Amino acid sequence: MNKVRILVVDDTIFYRKILSDILKEIPQVEVVGSANTGKVALSKIDSLKPDMITLDVEMPGMNGIEVLEELNKKNLDIGILMVSTLTGKGSQITIRALELGAFDFIEKPSAEGSSMKENMEKVKQNLVPIIQAFLKRREFKSRFRAQKDYTKKTLPKEYKSETKIVATKPLSLKSKSEIVTIGVSTGGPNALSKMIPMLPEDIGVPVLIVQHMPPVFTASLAKSLDAKSKLSVVEAVNGQPIEPNKVYIAPGGKQMKITASNDGLRRLIKITDDPPENSCKPSADYLFRSVADFYVGRATGVIMTGMGSDGFKGLVEMHKKNATIIAQNEETCTVFGMPKAPIDNGIADIVCPLEKIADEIVKTVKSTSKLR
Repeated sequence: MNKVRILVVDDTIFYRKILSDILKEIPQVEVVGSANTGKVALSKIDSLKPDMITLDVEMPGMNGIEVLEELNKKNLDIGILMVSTLTGKGSQITIRALELGAFDFIEKPSAEGSSMKENMEKVKQNLVPIIQAFLKRREFKSRFRAQKDYTKKTLPKEYKSETKIVATKPLSLKSKSEIVTIGVSTGGPNALSKMIPMLPEDIGVPVLIVQHMPPVFTASLAKSLDAKSKLSVVEAVNGQPIEPNKVYIAPGGKQMKITASNDGLRRLIKITDDPPENSCKPSADYLFRSVADFYVGRATGVIMTGMGSDGFKGLVEMHKKNATIIAQNEETCTVFGMPKAPIDNGIADIVCPLEKIADEIVKTVKSTSKLR
């Protein structure tokens, strides 16, 4: 397998060296160079042709967002890995970068105290699955392009490809959903920034989202989505009643589930410090299980782009209780991890591209209907 050629971009020589050293320990990686400013990075990208760059969020002169925007203008197929601090400003810039198409982000290694070695090892552990996911994505894109080229050569000129929505189940009656719950990870901010604004302001049900992110970042994500969407988007708060036409994002570093009010008449959000599941906190499985319990046969579960398999076990429970399951297709996923198991195991009712997910959600909440 070809290695991922990576350019390290940071305005501080200390962090350039740390990241370069960590990356060089990963067998699938070749560090092809480094740059100390955005302008130098753009010049080196032209000459070195890297597959991926690690991009410091906050740099003088030209910050990470401006570099990313320049790369987008040039339409270069380069993976962008943002390197961010866990601060309000860092999270806001990172969310913007992810919405613009950055592949993923990691926390900037800490240079403080005796824990530096452990911190560097943690960064390496976070980097390895990202690199592996990027390699798989690159391999799929190569196969997909080859298939498209073959199709163009072999089919008549009048042939027009259509976006496919696949119903994976026989015709069956599904009850009207009273809640929508979404699990998403790598590629999520970009996918959500496209999908959530497509939902109508009168959707009539609450939407609950687990996006794998640390504290601070989920608040920035909620703020960004709220500015783009017809629906109100907030970071969820413990004890909050769930309301229709509102989107609740699980806070980073916490777990979120549904519970009943003391009078049993309302459903509330419960934020807990329960342990991670599938190494995730928040976890989609954790949320999906509670939705399965409180909305038997009246829920829609959506699984979107992301690494790993978080959400699958929770969707199995929802499926057992006659929920409608929608999965994002491989072609439009940044990483085809989380939707893969539900699709492969036949519990996804609908498999569709990102641009069709909102339409499919609306169909499930507007009326009792038959799946195709």
